[in-house]
Amino acid sequence: MLKGATIVFDLDGTLVDTAPDLTSALNHALTRRGHVAVSAATVRSAVGLGIRVMIEETLRRLGASDDVDEMLAEFLAHYEANIARESRPVPAPSGCLSASPPKAQRLQSAPTSRNVSAAYFSKSLISKTISRRSQDVTLFLPSKPDPGHLTGTITLAGGDPSNALMIGDSDVDVMTAKAARVPIIGYAMTPLAELKAGTIDHFDQLHACAATLLGTAMKRHARS
Repeated sequence: MLKGATIVFDLDGTLVDTAPDLTSALNHALTRRGHVAVSAATVRSAVGLGIRVMIEETLRRLGASDDVDEMLAEFLAHYEANIARESRPVPAPSGCLSASPPKAQRLQSAPTSRNVSAAYFSKSLISKTISRRSQDVTLFLPSKPDPGHLTGTITLAGGDPSNALMIGDSDVDVMTAKAARVPIIGYAMTPLAELKAGTIDHFDQLHACAATLLGTAMKRHARS
């Protein structure tokens, strides 16, 4: 059932727990401007829509205001200089990837995420990196939850959205997949079950769940 399928993995929180390094970078930008530091839990709850939104949401929660553009630049400079210090891969993702079909071995990455990918995964698993901020306009993708983020990634990987699957860990991932009409598996996040996504607690469960969801999706496309 997985033969010929394109499998798109979210990176942050799904393949790698990057919250510790994201928290360090955010607190660097906050404290140097006189704001209080925040917890990793705050970062985990606010990072789904991107770094800028995370900074804006953090300031809102702190009841503070600041120059978000300057804070974003400070965040990125610190994060890129200290990337992959405390972040850790989730259990067994590399083995899961190496057992997946070739088209699943292409990671869609933002510039900083590319460095995280390189730190934890074999270069043989990364055949293409894609950036929203790339100077190459042919690689431009909108941000999640715009469905074009996912369908564009699938197309650039040489796949077909009608035979594709996404694996993510947030409600934004679910919203993106639903908008793109692509099945999604939620990794280790119980609330996803409420959003009618397939869920797994360990990557050992991925192949069986993926086969079931792809089979259902193919039957639906056949009927339509």
